[in-house]
Amino acid sequence: MSTRHILLGLLASGSSHGYDLKRRHDERFPQARPLAYGQVYTTLQRLVRDGLAEVDATESDGGPERTTYRATADGERELARWAAEIAPPAPFVTNEIFAKVVVSILSDGDPDAYLRAQRAAHMGRMRELTQVKTAKDADLATVLSADYALNHLDADLRWMTTTAARLTTLTAEVDTA
Repeated sequence: MSTRHILLGLLASGSSHGYDLKRRHDERFPQARPLAYGQVYTTLQRLVRDGLAEVDATESDGGPERTTYRATADGERELARWAAEIAPPAPFVTNEIFAKVVVSILSDGDPDAYLRAQRAAHMGRMRELTQVKTAKDADLATVLSADYALNHLDADLRWMTTTAARLTTLTAEVDTA
């Protein structure tokens, strides 16, 4: 996910300062990793440097200075370009679970036990996400985000089942290579 584009998207609805941008990010993308304040302000500085955002105002009100930012016309064009860009399917699959299965075979470990433990971890996370999305106060963004994660976890589980069924053949291939 592109933090700069997400912040530009949040600025599209109007001027804002870093604290509000971080809060709105964490609300709009509830299952994403929360942004650190330092990341927000560093990204805002880069957006200003690149001409995609500008300082709208700086206020003090007797406390620390609060700088408000807004997207520039170039920033709005960049955001529109990025938002319309099709995200390409990954050309290479880097799957840590698969790597650990192969390494387990190579190191005379127990890949079947690893897959069972990983399945249990996935199932636990799926239960957590199901609770999140079925909570009475869950908004649609939370539900959709949880659904996205659940579908990916489900795909991993199906892959683990297929791999567990093929471990004998995989072990023979890995051992002879």
